[in-house]
Amino acid sequence: MDQTQRVAAMATATASRAHQFHPARSPILDLFNLYLGRHPAHKNDDSIHEPPNKTQKRVLALRDIPPPNEQFLVDFEQLQSQFPDQDQLRSVTETIIISLVLQCSSHGPRAEFLLFAIRSLCTIGCINWDTLLPSLLASVSSAEFPVAHGTQSMPTVSSSGLSHSGMLPPTTSIVNSTNFQSSNPASPLPSIHPVGSPAQSTIEPLSCSALSPVKSSDVSGTGPQSKQMPSIRNNDLSSLRQLCCKIILTGLESNLKPAVYAQVFHHMLNWLVNWDQRQQGLDESDLPRSCGPDKALTAWLHSCLDVIWLLVDEGKCRVPFYELLRSSLQFIDNIPDDEALFTLILEIHRRRDMMAMNMQMLDQHLHCPTFGTQRILNQATLSISGEPVTQPRQPAITYLSVLGEPLHGEDIANSIQKGSLDWERALRCLRHAFRTTPSPDWWRRVLVLCPCFRPSSQVLTPGAVFSTEMLIEATIDRIVELLRLTNSEINCWQDWLVFSDLFYFLMKNGCIDFVDFVDKLVSRLTEGDHPILKTNHVTWLLAQIIRMELVTSTLNPDAKKIDTTRKILSVHRDERNSDPNGPQSTLLEFISSCQCLRIWSLNTTTREYVNSEQLQKGKQIDEWWKQVSKGDRMLDYMNMDDRSMGMFWVLSYTMAQPTCETVMNWLTKAGIGELPPQTMGQTDRLVATREVSPLPMSLLSGLSLNLCGKLSFLMEDALFAGQVIPSIAMVETYTRLLLVSPHSLFRSHFNHLVQKNPSLLSKSGVTLLLLEILNYRLLPLYRYHGKNKVLMFDVTKIMTALRAKRGDHRIFRLAENLCLNLIFSLRDFFFVRREGKGPTEFTETLNRAAVVTLAILIKTRGVADADHLHYLQSMLEQTLATSHHTWSEKTLRFFPAAMREALSGRMDHRGHEIKTWQQAEATVIHQCTQLLSPSADPSYVMTYISHSFPQHRQYLCAGALILMHGQAENINTGNLGRVLKEFSPEEDLLSKACASIAFFVWTHELLPLDILLLALIDRDDDPHALRIVISLLDRQELQQRVKLFCITHGPHEHWLYTGVYKRVEVQKALGNHLCGKDRYPVFFDDIAARLLPVIPFIIYRLIENDAMDPADRILCIYSALLAYHPFRFTFVRDILAYFYGHLPAKLIVRILNVLDIGKIPFSESFPQQLTSPNPACPPLDYFATLLLGIVNNVIPPLHNNSKSGSVVDSSKHNKPPAMSQSGPANSSEGQKAFHQIQDPGTYTQLVLETAVLEILSLPVSASQIVQSLVQIIVNIQPTLIQSNSGLQSGSTGQGSVLPTSPSGGSSDSLGASRSTPSNSGINTSNFASRSDWKRSLGEIDSAVGYALLDPTWAAQDNTSTAIGNIVALLHSFFSNLPQEWLEGAHVIIKQLQPVKSVAMLRIAFRIIGPLLPKLANAHSLFVKTLSLLLSILVDVFGKNSQPPAAVEASEIADLIDFLHHAIHYEGQGAPVQGSSKPRADVLALIGRASENLRPDIQHLLSHLKPDVNSSVYAASHPKLVPNPT
Repeated sequence: MDQTQRVAAMATATASRAHQFHPARSPILDLFNLYLGRHPAHKNDDSIHEPPNKTQKRVLALRDIPPPNEQFLVDFEQLQSQFPDQDQLRSVTETIIISLVLQCSSHGPRAEFLLFAIRSLCTIGCINWDTLLPSLLASVSSAEFPVAHGTQSMPTVSSSGLSHSGMLPPTTSIVNSTNFQSSNPASPLPSIHPVGSPAQSTIEPLSCSALSPVKSSDVSGTGPQSKQMPSIRNNDLSSLRQLCCKIILTGLESNLKPAVYAQVFHHMLNWLVNWDQRQQGLDESDLPRSCGPDKALTAWLHSCLDVIWLLVDEGKCRVPFYELLRSSLQFIDNIPDDEALFTLILEIHRRRDMMAMNMQMLDQHLHCPTFGTQRILNQATLSISGEPVTQPRQPAITYLSVLGEPLHGEDIANSIQKGSLDWERALRCLRHAFRTTPSPDWWRRVLVLCPCFRPSSQVLTPGAVFSTEMLIEATIDRIVELLRLTNSEINCWQDWLVFSDLFYFLMKNGCIDFVDFVDKLVSRLTEGDHPILKTNHVTWLLAQIIRMELVTSTLNPDAKKIDTTRKILSVHRDERNSDPNGPQSTLLEFISSCQCLRIWSLNTTTREYVNSEQLQKGKQIDEWWKQVSKGDRMLDYMNMDDRSMGMFWVLSYTMAQPTCETVMNWLTKAGIGELPPQTMGQTDRLVATREVSPLPMSLLSGLSLNLCGKLSFLMEDALFAGQVIPSIAMVETYTRLLLVSPHSLFRSHFNHLVQKNPSLLSKSGVTLLLLEILNYRLLPLYRYHGKNKVLMFDVTKIMTALRAKRGDHRIFRLAENLCLNLIFSLRDFFFVRREGKGPTEFTETLNRAAVVTLAILIKTRGVADADHLHYLQSMLEQTLATSHHTWSEKTLRFFPAAMREALSGRMDHRGHEIKTWQQAEATVIHQCTQLLSPSADPSYVMTYISHSFPQHRQYLCAGALILMHGQAENINTGNLGRVLKEFSPEEDLLSKACASIAFFVWTHELLPLDILLLALIDRDDDPHALRIVISLLDRQELQQRVKLFCITHGPHEHWLYTGVYKRVEVQKALGNHLCGKDRYPVFFDDIAARLLPVIPFIIYRLIENDAMDPADRILCIYSALLAYHPFRFTFVRDILAYFYGHLPAKLIVRILNVLDIGKIPFSESFPQQLTSPNPACPPLDYFATLLLGIVNNVIPPLHNNSKSGSVVDSSKHNKPPAMSQSGPANSSEGQKAFHQIQDPGTYTQLVLETAVLEILSLPVSASQIVQSLVQIIVNIQPTLIQSNSGLQSGSTGQGSVLPTSPSGGSSDSLGASRSTPSNSGINTSNFASRSDWKRSLGEIDSAVGYALLDPTWAAQDNTSTAIGNIVALLHSFFSNLPQEWLEGAHVIIKQLQPVKSVAMLRIAFRIIGPLLPKLANAHSLFVKTLSLLLSILVDVFGKNSQPPAAVEASEIADLIDFLHHAIHYEGQGAPVQGSSKPRADVLALIGRASENLRPDIQHLLSHLKPDVNSSVYAASHPKLVPNPT
């Protein structure tokens, strides 16, 4: 209990004691007892004597008959006239009434009299409802849960608690909407937390007695006082609550204070939630039956509901209906079997969903798992606080940002009926996922084990999932789709390869029931008069998985399984007429034979079904193999013709072991040899495999996935457990295997290798090789799988172990470089520790990189969940716990506001550092003179290492530079090098090196260049440090090293390299300092490659310091090196977004040239727009084409049912990306393999982010671009539909294709436009032209609402309004563009004004609404945007506006609810909690705006005002009510 509550409690208790001794108390109590038929004196007399006989009972009954009720008011007024202080009299009367209510509630006639008396006293002003009702409710709570029971289920409340919550008082019986855990362990029900306040763990004993004005003497009449509050037994509970509800209903006939409404509302919610609450210490016979409510319980439930409906009635609007929406009443587990309560809960659900739609980004409903908005949390991981996720299924208001998959758990997914709208929505998402191959992490999140593989103990999976039946149908749909493309003579072999990898992944993980899949697949392929199965592609697909254990276990002699085998054999086709121009034709020709041989070998029962001709054909494979492997002959994998390659692929399906052996023999055919000395002074020999050419991707892509898996294991044994150092060719071939099958072959290497052999990683050579493979080959693959964070933590463990060791610079710095790349690869909020708690284990370099990366992420991609911002401060504290670094204002000015605020309190230690140097300078120079003088004693080296202090060692390089006097020969570099090598890696020796550093880097190679550059640019306010960085990068030594690296390491697309790699000696690759004593050879590592994560960092610093020309020059010089950057597309996108509005056009062009421009799907006119001498906003056609490219390549077609029988238009498969029609293909060459688009990872993401790049690069302001995008929406042709031919223009005439109801447009309403769709697709002139169609406002309003709420409805009949997709695209842009774009969002509303219809009002809210939560931490921008939304609300519903048709206020109830939610969200700065309350200035803003609204709309916003006499929020606001007690 806080100070305010304690003061209020003491005041209440004092007043109660004063009332107890008031002279009017006794006569008033006697008067009530008289009319209630209660005579305590007689009862006391009776208790002394023997029990009365029948005659005495009749006499007592006649004597106890009370006077008629009508006489009560006359008697009371006579009594009232005897006491002059009417306020005191009223207080005493209220206290007595409350005590009698507690005692008489179960006595029907007495309860009725009390109601009569209260109504009568109200007429003469002797009842103050604003004091009676809170006291009554507090007393009832105290009586229900007395102190003696020590329970914590139902605390008392007082009006003093209102100031500490958004509206409602503190309570322990209300839980947050996202946590359904009960606060009372004795309770069988969870309690709920309405919007009131945070839950309390206990009730202070004093709070119950102090807050209650009822005393024991009041309850027991004139008898002696008892020591504790009375307990209301459960069989009296219903009567007490029923009477209270009747009293409250009477009180609601009067106008009460907002705080009283809030308290009444709170108690009613508590009662409803705890309707079957069991009390401790009561007999079982007194407990309510759990099977359902009895009549008495039903009565008070209904009365309680009556109170709530009156409170939220929008005619009076005593309490906003929004309070029910955030109360979580609908989430109680044990809902009673009561229609009235169920009706309320249903209405809450309906309005919550409607309100949530206005804050949910529409791109979530594009049914597109690869749309690219990074707003999803993996529910299998820890929560943002590091705690386990206890309730992964979220209520509608939170909406954890799905990417198109439906929000339901496994239990609901399994109940969805096939063919229903939800079923089709799920199938649409899955079909698109098969075409676009999203991250495997997405598949793991949304799929479940099929029932046949599920352990019996496993519970149902919550969260967003698809059922096994949905997945099987979508898989078959994709197979049919690819068959139709194949039958159309379209070369889609790459699509088949990508699909087979994904299919293998799904089967391996037990997501598909193989028997059920085969049954449905064969049935689908053989249906109809024109079967589509004409090739052996399906046989090849099944051959990929037939050696899988999950599959072979099903092909046993069981009768049903034999039938499955027969069906597998039935899909074999004669492939002799296939295209002979590719190796796949040979594979498909022999794959049936491979399948037959495998089935024949499984069991004898099925041999009779195997085609003997196919078995005989298998001999041809053996003969070919014997021919090519005769004697010492070996296949030349680098010069194979199509026939030979195809036969080798066939061999991988029949003879895996010989195939693996011949591949391994190729990689080791050159034998082994002794490596030259890798370091100076090395005397022992190193034996390594000699180099050959790595296997080409073209060969690896067609090998069976079973063989690839075996081959990867063999290679891992050779790489990490072999006795001979492997060749670069084997390492490269191994990484190519993983890249060619990114789904089926991926493994998390640290865990994988430790499981194989726990001691492997203890060998430095193994660790070095693994770190090189990860850093220079597999980083994009790890990000694709969502494993880059996990890898970051694994590598951090290695660094922690090495940090205190001396001399392990090579492994430590390589691990640190890998972590830098991993940190810069992150695209969403991250922890610096796996557990989410405790100080960071990063190095100082990584800590600073983590802070900068967080700034880039928050500014350029936003925050996936605003709740993350609550943990931003603690994360920064973790990250900088051991760091004294501060960032200059030049750097901080580009940080997002949330981070600037969080870092503003950090102390600047630079002055202290200068003083520390001045204090240590004399000692440092003395030690350095002894150590580094040309004639220094060599033995002093060990003395220095053993006895010098860390605070002096950190200035070693600074002392060396001073003693050099500009001449390198002035110091003993030998001693300096020996000392530097012996120091442990975490000792920062570089921060004070400010001159002549090139000598240390290039002449004697004593310092690592990458860490040196990072240390220098961290001096972000020191122009000298930046000049040193620039001069180092300008030096010819470094540029020559970079050129040598590019020559010796092959092309940046390493998977295309067919030559023989040349191994570089360790010392030449890394320099003396990094290689140290380590003699293990390098594979891909190089001092130049270590600069890859550093140069982008340098560019950021130069731009922050307005050094645009040096930034341009460095990008030009090192463009060839940056081509090797694993995430160069992400670097370009992020730097353009981070510095949006601050980059000159010349530098933008230079940044874009970092990319391989020819492989990026830029718009055709983009170069002209970028380099135009007269910058101007591009025409609408440009933006229309840009959006169309996304519609056609990113958004899945809404009509894409493979069962329709239509043949896919082959022309769609080969059009340029920006102009291709929406269909199964996503690029001009069909589906791209992962290794071709490793960054950003998928082609759909590439198309989307390319559009973002274009918008970020245009030489016009964000406001102009937003204005153009809005113009497309405002002027869009309303008769555009999206169907199997993409977006199309409907025909003219009476037929309308704009749907007007959630049932979708019928065939009659769509007319000719549905029966004769245009195949030409949409052109930009139609896309951006204004329609002259005339429709009724009702039709337009209905259609707009229909399009913007959920396009799933519009997709019911395979049509969709174009406006929904365009709004979705805008939302996606806002998610992918920097925060500055939101500054121009108000242009959208200005473009729409003047708004004259509800339809346009909804468009504006639907566009801007989802952005309001994103502005929760940008108050001024939130206020500006909210003001504009309010202005268009006035346009339509203003006092002086004249809408064409009368529109009821109830029609925009969802917008009113949304406004309530938005201002609470912004007031909290995060998702709404119990303590959330609006800001006072926001209430004032809405109050001013509402003055111009119609009275009925103004009434609905009455609580969003600063008026404490009408607003429940203002009445509880500490800034508006300084002392609410």
